[in-house]
Amino acid sequence: MTIQETLYSFVNRWECDENDHLNVQFYFSRFDEADRQFRLISGLNETLVGARRVRHVRYHRELRTGDLITVQSCIAFDGPHMLTVVHEMRNAGAGTLVATAVDGYEPSANSAKVLRQRFKDFQCPMIAEATPRGIPSSPFALRTNLAGLLSNGAEICFRGTVLPRDIGVDGKADDRYALSCCTDGVAHVWQRTPMTHAFLTENGYGRVAVEMKLTWATPLKSGDTVVVATGFTGAGSRTFNMRHHVFESRTGRLAATLDVVALTMDLTTRKAVELPADAQQRINKMLID
Repeated sequence: MTIQETLYSFVNRWECDENDHLNVQFYFSRFDEADRQFRLISGLNETLVGARRVRHVRYHRELRTGDLITVQSCIAFDGPHMLTVVHEMRNAGAGTLVATAVDGYEPSANSAKVLRQRFKDFQCPMIAEATPRGIPSSPFALRTNLAGLLSNGAEICFRGTVLPRDIGVDGKADDRYALSCCTDGVAHVWQRTPMTHAFLTENGYGRVAVEMKLTWATPLKSGDTVVVATGFTGAGSRTFNMRHHVFESRTGRLAATLDVVALTMDLTTRKAVELPADAQQRINKMLID
């Protein structure tokens, strides 16, 4: 055995966003379910490898209403982490790769040989398309606070509450919830750039993420209130980067960060377009450290 079939699913209309494609939070929910199935099949657990440090997702093609989804998963010991689990999502109807996820673990270095032997039936070479591209693979250093971020140029874009429906099987808020907080707030982040809602509407453009890295710092539970502060971390001619910081509001503790590579897409051609001429310069003047 090598790569394992871990998910069969389908794109529901209610999961699609204003761009008429599957919202990123539901890619993460599919990867979460595929990971649960892979753990069951392979015997992978936190006792052996510790908690997952990052989930690094790249989006290769769009998924639209009615598309069939499959996911295959394996362990790649030649990946960017001490132990790397790779998930490969495909459009089952077209047979095309649509997204990849890299789950990073850092077990004890002296356990590498034992883990290779234990999971020899579930190994595969690192999938090239899953390799991190626009965001470093290592977890973000989780030493930050809300006041410091706001004084350094970040701005609040979302406030909300963790509800019972947001809790996963482990009793904690799941990846989908963290993504939903960021995606619900991100339009306010774009308003700080030349790609405002008015600009996008006038030109028939949409907001699109092409790569994301989620790093959990501390868990969220039902009833917790959250605030998201976001700042820019870089810009090029076609893409720009931002980092969302999800805090638990009452104590001010950091719960998670989400690094994002974003671009503007023509909603007619479904192709990426150049950023406005002054966008790169303006965003780079607002970078957080």
